[in-house]
Amino acid sequence: MSSRKSRKSRSKRGSRTQGSGSHKKSRHSGNKGGKGQAGSHKHHWRQVRQANPNYFGKYGFNRPQKVQEEVETVNVGELDEYAEELLEDGIAEEDEDKIVIDTTDLNIDKVLGGGKVTRSLKVIAKEFSRSAEEKLEELGDAVTVGES
Repeated sequence: MSSRKSRKSRSKRGSRTQGSGSHKKSRHSGNKGGKGQAGSHKHHWRQVRQANPNYFGKYGFNRPQKVQEEVETVNVGELDEYAEELLEDGIAEEDEDKIVIDTTDLNIDKVLGGGKVTRSLKVIAKEFSRSAEEKLEELGDAVTVGES
């Protein structure tokens, strides 16, 4: 029974140059217009502009590194999760059934609102996100903004 699969093209097989004339003509990168990115500002310009129009030129703005500050953050859920460990290590304290965590001692600048809060916490930090404040105040927990 014959199969429906078409046969491989045997065109120009067995010929030395596959139709390009002399064996010298279709060799090496000179035939392709250079290696790699050669000619990207000259004879390959159209291809470069078509493939990636923003490849050349400056775009955007970079703030100076002296101005940039990296803010260390932690989620409320993580504080809740590690509250017991922080108590054991002596980083946090217990005060009237509340665990007092001072994030400035942990070199953390801002408390974010990710995760769930199950324990009663009193958190001291330089900054709080709006959602972190809402989550803590919802459970009647204290939020204190303090400097290090």
